[in-house]
Amino acid sequence: MAIDTGLLVVSTVTLSAPLVLAALGGLTSERSGVMNIGLEGTMLSAACAACFVGLQTQNMWLGLLAAVVVGVVLMQVHGILTQAFGIDQIISGMAINALAAGATSFVNKGFLTLGVTARPVLLPKQFFWIAALAAVFLIGVIMNRTRAGLRLSAVGNDPDKSRQMGVDPIAIRYLALAATGLLCGFSGALIASNAGSFTDNMTAGRGYIALAALIIGGWRPWPTLIACLGFGLIEALQLHLQGTQLAGASVPTEFWTSLPYLVTLIALAGLLGKNRAPAGLGRP
Repeated sequence: MAIDTGLLVVSTVTLSAPLVLAALGGLTSERSGVMNIGLEGTMLSAACAACFVGLQTQNMWLGLLAAVVVGVVLMQVHGILTQAFGIDQIISGMAINALAAGATSFVNKGFLTLGVTARPVLLPKQFFWIAALAAVFLIGVIMNRTRAGLRLSAVGNDPDKSRQMGVDPIAIRYLALAATGLLCGFSGALIASNAGSFTDNMTAGRGYIALAALIIGGWRPWPTLIACLGFGLIEALQLHLQGTQLAGASVPTEFWTSLPYLVTLIALAGLLGKNRAPAGLGRP
């Protein structure tokens, strides 16, 4: 089966952009020392908010604003739970994912599908492609060329020494988590725009794949972008290859569907431990 190269490129960009935005969101919080596996739930909630407000108002910008607000609020909740109350950061992230799955399913069944014939008005996906690329440039500049980026890295590498130098790690982390919420809000709104509507668990593990791309990219913007493009290419290939045969044998659809997650596990198995996480990740 011949694959249309142009269509494959467009599919790769379309599928990579949400990963790029979410992974960069994870980068800002994890470089500040906050472990964040709540990306999945934040993206899912943002996608639901974009669809709900886009449907109610028929205004694409208000839909995006709702996605961003929900993303920022959830990440601030993660910050309060972990920084103010000292809850384990992995448990807090999983709680956000579980809460998002239940709450978005309730909103979907109660407001988005029950007797609804209209469709939400959402931004075109090309807008988010530009936003994802701009975010890579912007975060790269902030991390490497600004005082804010240096403080972020300092807090993530050694929060105790940062306190001695007069930098408040808690304040830096709340700001970093706000940036995470902003980027995950964009990511969720993009996923909703690609689909045109909301369905339960529509992020389908993309938050975890984004986190894997962040680890593979060594918590750096440009390598993370390349990792996201690689995962986007694998996902695009599995969509194009469904229904094809290998060595004359029919391949179950489930194999192609699981391919991106299998590649994720293999990549993490090979690189986990080789790329060093911020030294202060998970420390108070």
